[in-house]
Amino acid sequence: MAWPLQSLCRTLRTLGLVLLYYVFSIGITFYNKWLMKGFHYPLFMTLVHLALIFCLSALTRGAMHCWTGKTRVILSWTDYLHKVAPTALATTLDIGLSNWSFLFITISLYTMTKSSAVLFILFFSLVLKLEEPNPFLILVVLLIASGLFMFTFQSTQFNMEGFVMVLLASFIGGIRWTLTQVLMQKAELGLQNPVDAMYHLQPLMFLGLFPLFIYNEGLSLSTSDKLFRVTELSPLLYCVFLLSVGGILAFGLGFSEFLLVSRTSSLTLSVSGIFKEICTLVLAASVMGDKMSILNWLGFAVCLCGIALHVGLRVHYSKNKTPSLRQLNSKTPELEFPLLRRNDEEDSAAENEEEEITLH
Repeated sequence: MAWPLQSLCRTLRTLGLVLLYYVFSIGITFYNKWLMKGFHYPLFMTLVHLALIFCLSALTRGAMHCWTGKTRVILSWTDYLHKVAPTALATTLDIGLSNWSFLFITISLYTMTKSSAVLFILFFSLVLKLEEPNPFLILVVLLIASGLFMFTFQSTQFNMEGFVMVLLASFIGGIRWTLTQVLMQKAELGLQNPVDAMYHLQPLMFLGLFPLFIYNEGLSLSTSDKLFRVTELSPLLYCVFLLSVGGILAFGLGFSEFLLVSRTSSLTLSVSGIFKEICTLVLAASVMGDKMSILNWLGFAVCLCGIALHVGLRVHYSKNKTPSLRQLNSKTPELEFPLLRRNDEEDSAAENEEEEITLH
């Protein structure tokens, strides 16, 4: 009797974690699009988010230190600049271009185009030999590329500038998540916990995006009545509050992704991401008024088939392949945070799950 009850509790917990991930992921997508309608400074908004994520990461690290009594990892300047900087630059360009694209495109086009990030992640994983070549990967690429073409073909709300931005963001996102996986697999760096990774990435991300912000938005924002030329205090406080909400959502998204993977597996995150894309498009069509034809929906279905095939192949090969030396060395140690701890039964079941960072 205890076993069915334990299984039910585990299922309910997983559903709760998936819903938490959906709240932050879908929430920040619609938040960014809504905010961009009246606040046309996406790079400044991203800088504020990065600063807040750094502060919240620092507070979380402090709480973890107080709870466990163990000092959190702090990288040397040499490791920080040589090993973290490339990941930080790719991450900030991915996020910055993604937020920038909301000035031009709809949520549905953004969601569909960002799904193509799987293609670029596959490409860079093969280049860096993080994934072995497989003939089925060609089918995955064809399905996702065909679905993207069908979705954008003769779209009434298509915008080339925004589409190129988010497609470039997806390309850079492939570099970003591949480098992130390599970074977190280096046991000697001690960044297996993404809270520590976020803490170290944010300053370099801020510095990397700041010159682009100065060039593109600096003069315009300095003469705008949104912030620096505001005449009353209440509108300024309201603007700061809105920007802060995005930073909290961004931190919550990263933490909820990590929490979901830590308590379940990367497979759960991948499958949840597929259904999240469907929920986002349905909400975009019903709430934001995005117009989608039958061909657009068919293209989205084809793309989802490609993503689902990729997830299925990953599961199949992870269960039938002996762990490599790289994977054995990259096993994440027990997390020193009560909310993220598994019991012994879950740890045993999780040993066969593939550990990798997945973007959704």
